[in-house]
Amino acid sequence: MEEFASLSGISRPTVSKYFNDPDSVRASTRAKIEASLEKHDYQPNVFAMNQNRRTTKNIGVVVPNLADPFFSEIGRRVELACIEAGYSPILLSSHGSVAMERDNLASLRALKPAGVLLAPFGRMSDKDAIQAFDDDFPLVLFDANMEDVGQAFVGTDNAQSVDLMVEYLCRSGEAPCFFEMKSPTNPNANKRHQAYVDSMERHGEAPRIFQVSGDGWNFEEIGNTEGGQLLSSDAFTTNTILCSNDRLAIGVLSAAYGLGLRVGHGADCDIRVAGHDDHPFARFTCPPLTTIAQDYEAIANRAVSDLFAMLETDSPHSTRPETTFDGRLIMRDSA
Repeated sequence: MEEFASLSGISRPTVSKYFNDPDSVRASTRAKIEASLEKHDYQPNVFAMNQNRRTTKNIGVVVPNLADPFFSEIGRRVELACIEAGYSPILLSSHGSVAMERDNLASLRALKPAGVLLAPFGRMSDKDAIQAFDDDFPLVLFDANMEDVGQAFVGTDNAQSVDLMVEYLCRSGEAPCFFEMKSPTNPNANKRHQAYVDSMERHGEAPRIFQVSGDGWNFEEIGNTEGGQLLSSDAFTTNTILCSNDRLAIGVLSAAYGLGLRVGHGADCDIRVAGHDDHPFARFTCPPLTTIAQDYEAIANRAVSDLFAMLETDSPHSTRPETTFDGRLIMRDSA
């Protein structure tokens, strides 16, 4: 910038002022600077400029696994909301690893972000590491909540959304069995388990829970293999299966196809299958999957607006706000 100012015949402070806010300099000076920029093809290093400031325009966005289409979609929406607000998002995936989540926060610390939006692993996460980061930077959690961590939380009301699905399945056919993993990777699974139990009891039905083994994020494979074994042995006690998430449900649909079972709502169908999340591919499964849609856009926009409210006041909320959005029932051919 020193060399550019010298070549342009403009003082360095004026050039710097222009880069911070082009409208802050006189129109004639602005025209002269812009002509010099074009002549010398000068590109300021915005990243380096950010690092030289007390606070930067960088916003860290950390999700558990970008290979999961749910997180890639909500991460994309958070990223766009940051860009629209004039910030530079840095989107990182923890690839299903708690150690990687911790490393991502360490990397962001070195970049001096203005704030961070984190979708944590929940109880699996290194709470001390997240708390230490929370002490030094504005931190908003989304999708999965953690007690006493983060300065705000935004997600889906799992109690409402699961109850909505159970109510629909009960009134439109046989009460649903619940298909889930014994050791879920996402803390929302535990909330959905309890929500299913509570809802079934409210409807005068005994909960019918089927838990299967499986590690990691290969939900479709687990749904196909473990769900297929349950289907082939007629283990499910009703003809309706509610899966903890859409990816498990997609695996169950595949298993049913392989076993020659007809999935859907009708006298000629063998089973009904439903899920939760409205996975981006749910409408394209065969048959299309009945599910609960999370409000991706509302969650992303509220998480970003909560973070920016902290940045504008340069202080955390006096109380930790928790915002949850209702799920929406999406009725498709699978149930």
